[in-house]
Amino acid sequence: MINSFPGETALALRPPLGLRGARSPGAVNLAILYALEAMARATLATVIPLQALAILGDAQKVSLLFFVASLSGLVGAFAVPGLMLRTSRRLIYGLSAGLLVFTPFLLATGTLSGLVSGMMIQVFAVVCLGICFNLYVMDHIPRPEFSRSEPLRMFYSAGAWMVGPVLGAWLGSEVSRWAPFALSAVFALALVAYIQWVRLSETRPRVRLGAPRRTPMVNLQRFFSQPRLVLSWLITMGRNAWWVMFFIYAPIYAVTSGLGEVAGGLMVSLGAGFLFLMPLWGRILRRFGLRRLYLAGFLAAGLATMGAGVAYGVPWLGAFLLIGAAFSMVSLDAAGNILFLRVVRPGERPEMTTVFGTSRNFAMMATPGVFSVLLRTFELSAVFLAGGLAMVGLAALSRHIPRRM
Repeated sequence: MINSFPGETALALRPPLGLRGARSPGAVNLAILYALEAMARATLATVIPLQALAILGDAQKVSLLFFVASLSGLVGAFAVPGLMLRTSRRLIYGLSAGLLVFTPFLLATGTLSGLVSGMMIQVFAVVCLGICFNLYVMDHIPRPEFSRSEPLRMFYSAGAWMVGPVLGAWLGSEVSRWAPFALSAVFALALVAYIQWVRLSETRPRVRLGAPRRTPMVNLQRFFSQPRLVLSWLITMGRNAWWVMFFIYAPIYAVTSGLGEVAGGLMVSLGAGFLFLMPLWGRILRRFGLRRLYLAGFLAAGLATMGAGVAYGVPWLGAFLLIGAAFSMVSLDAAGNILFLRVVRPGERPEMTTVFGTSRNFAMMATPGVFSVLLRTFELSAVFLAGGLAMVGLAALSRHIPRRM
């Protein structure tokens, strides 16, 4: 080993202290990983629903497509713990990032088969990345630092979600249909490279000798038998569901109301751009706690979203209210997954993190699924009315968060 060499030889062979520190996993490194993944996805955030609308021609069919694609992520999530027992977490993380390099080329074909397969693979990759990332956070970030590391993670991704959606829409409209897909693949490649560069841990799940391996059904039962884990799952699912609604239906709203594709991308970028306020929301979180933040954020977002549904006939007013709702939802993103990270037991982290990760998959699946049913009878405004009402319900549910949080 290099450290065993004495004197100047050892100093010559060691990497500089700054470089070694830069490669050591910490809040900043994890935030960069998250930001690179976000940029690979954000570039296509507006492009995919608009491409689906162009191919299918109807918002209800687009909803059904997103519902079907999300099933792959929900099913695939339960395979991740078994894969971690057979191989390294870092390998799973790197391969999942590699799938994000591959999927843009499927999506860029412009065919229904390419769209469906690309979306399904992308959803599965995002699920694997999310599970691995949460485990890395619990490995490398001390529990008392979660209230600082989670806002930092969201702050680093702010640029991606502010620039990516409008940039992708503009590139596809003004430069080339292939341009946003190529850019997404470049950022995914950067993510793969950074994963290889950072010294991520290879912590294995702690398994008692002779203990039977838990099945996915047992993990589900164990998770949903713990009220605080259930509360964290419901709140996170609801938060993700609102963003799923925003990223799918805000661009469709812009196109169908006559505002145009670039305006749709601009709506999404402005809404996500509020992530730059993470330092402010982080301080508010530490001052007032999770409970008050969730109560106020969900309530404000719900009322603004319902207002967008009521103002559906006035495009710019509806767009303004949706962006205002995004401002409120970003305040909740400052909390990240703190509620789950604080209540999960260390010995159950891999299994419970997998189940918790289904909150995102369920939101991605249930949101377009429910709205596809609504859109068979009602206009697009019903999506925002129903979404806003759900957020008001989550504000009431947030009253059950322990006051000390």
